[in-house]
Amino acid sequence: MFLGLAMGTTECVLLGMMVFDRYVAICNPWIIGVVNSAVQTVFVVQLPFCRNNVIHHFSCEILTVMKLACADISGDEFIMFVAAILFTLVPLLLIVISYSLIISSILKIHTSEGRSKAFSTCSAHLIIFSGTILFMYMKPKSKEPLNSDVLDAIDKLISMFYGVMSPMMNPLISLRNKDVKEAVTHLSNRRFFSK
Repeated sequence: MFLGLAMGTTECVLLGMMVFDRYVAICNPWIIGVVNSAVQTVFVVQLPFCRNNVIHHFSCEILTVMKLACADISGDEFIMFVAAILFTLVPLLLIVISYSLIISSILKIHTSEGRSKAFSTCSAHLIIFSGTILFMYMKPKSKEPLNSDVLDAIDKLISMFYGVMSPMMNPLISLRNKDVKEAVTHLSNRRFFSK
């Protein structure tokens, strides 16, 4: 009786969470990002811009646009800081807590091969994406430092890393999946032998 109830309850909770995850991913994946972007964009476009209008960046990053304003941007920086905490730091903390629980479960696996597979599945998410976004957006600044050109170059590099490199790395990370490896091998063999 106890085991049946425990298994049924666990299955219901897992299915409920999986369905909610799929719902958000399929039906409303962008709603929070759109609202956040709209609020911050409205605040930034109301700033007076009287300096150079050339954005020294790969894309129209909000921090680089704010640097062009000739008014006090501390209020905008505070709004960005709060948004970064809500939409980057809080999810990162949830990810870290979840992965801590996952890692404690992985360490209980008796075979080294099983532990290795489980660790390789979890590691890329934290390292590639979350770290670069946190580094970029948790450090807004309104005063120009002495080596502004160097810091602008670093900002461009970080922006390129999470904007270009992270999406490019996802397929490579997926190559650890056996089915993906077999599909890529089959596709490459087909192209190679068809010539």
